[in-house]
Amino acid sequence: MENKENYEKLLEEAYRKIKKTDSSSNRFEIPKIEGHFEGRKTILTNFYQISSHLRRKPEHLQKFMLKELAVSGQKEGDRFVLNMKVPSPKINQKIEEYVNEFVLCRECKKPDTELIRKDRINFVHCLACGAKHSVR
Repeated sequence: MENKENYEKLLEEAYRKIKKTDSSSNRFEIPKIEGHFEGRKTILTNFYQISSHLRRKPEHLQKFMLKELAVSGQKEGDRFVLNMKVPSPKINQKIEEYVNEFVLCRECKKPDTELIRKDRINFVHCLACGAKHSVR
């Protein structure tokens, strides 16, 4: 009987340590970028909310966006500034590409993933199905 009690305690402890996933069946929606032009610059006002929604570091998303859009830019307070006029459909397309590569699981297509760096290689680890695959 004591082994069963130990097993139950260990099981409860394991469940507490497991990262929670969003088990709701709602379809994952990628938020649309909000921003405006100021002269030759593009000011993105909800960039950091989007990175938070995607559960990725803003620096990682920022680096991807700057490289993919071939533009320079920087953080200014809670805004992200691109040093060029970039239309929002193009920015939204790049965010969608980012989500497909770095957020959604290739196996189960769920967004319940985390980005792990191991031996200079980034991996997307799915918390829903346990799959793990490398990304650039």
